[in-house]
Amino acid sequence: MNAFAGAMAALVADPNLGTDAVYRQGGTGMPISLRVLRSSPDRAADAFGTGILQATDILSVAVATLPDLAAGDSFALGPDLLTVTHAERDASGTAWRVLCQR
Repeated sequence: MNAFAGAMAALVADPNLGTDAVYRQGGTGMPISLRVLRSSPDRAADAFGTGILQATDILSVAVATLPDLAAGDSFALGPDLLTVTHAERDASGTAWRVLCQR
């Protein structure tokens, strides 16, 4: 385990930062329980000259915990069901940056 993987493991284990999630491949596969970091920033957008705020959900997931991710996979975080729209590995290859829609 390198320093980045160790840091990721410490962050998701922290009860103030990490949260429990249930992952399902393709949205219907076997459930896998894991911990993730969740960020829900609002994104400003423009629609026909009108400014709107769009809620987004971004998860950070350790690659060691979940080596494969694809669009259409899902994460259940409490009452929220998030569907993966895009997933990319970070520069060190230790964590996924997962963009989701509700």
